[in-house]
Amino acid sequence: MGDKLQNKAPKIFYVNWFRKSSDGKFLWPGFGDNSRVIEWMCDRVDGKAEGRKTAIGYLPNGSDLDLRGLNVAPENINELLRVDAEAWKLEIPKMEKFFAQFGDRLPKRLSNQFNELRKRLG
Repeated sequence: MGDKLQNKAPKIFYVNWFRKSSDGKFLWPGFGDNSRVIEWMCDRVDGKAEGRKTAIGYLPNGSDLDLRGLNVAPENINELLRVDAEAWKLEIPKMEKFFAQFGDRLPKRLSNQFNELRKRLG
């Protein structure tokens, strides 16, 4: 799709609104406050926002999100914006199993991206 659409290809973002703290509470309030993250995504697409490069892609810095009036502890924001490489590494075998079901039909580009992710994670 990227080859065909070039710079008109859709941008893809991954979010997990349901991450929990060690005590089992949600780190992000969700619902209407999701628009704060979506605003950053739209600004990224429009070239108005930066991001910091991580092993899994670009993430906002805490200062990139409009957190005004939001009652979320700074340590929760830090945790939400942290990439746990070890947890991602544990997902690799599950991803391999999923991709294996497609055999030769798995697009080479997707296979290459997966291999690059594996390298970035170490």
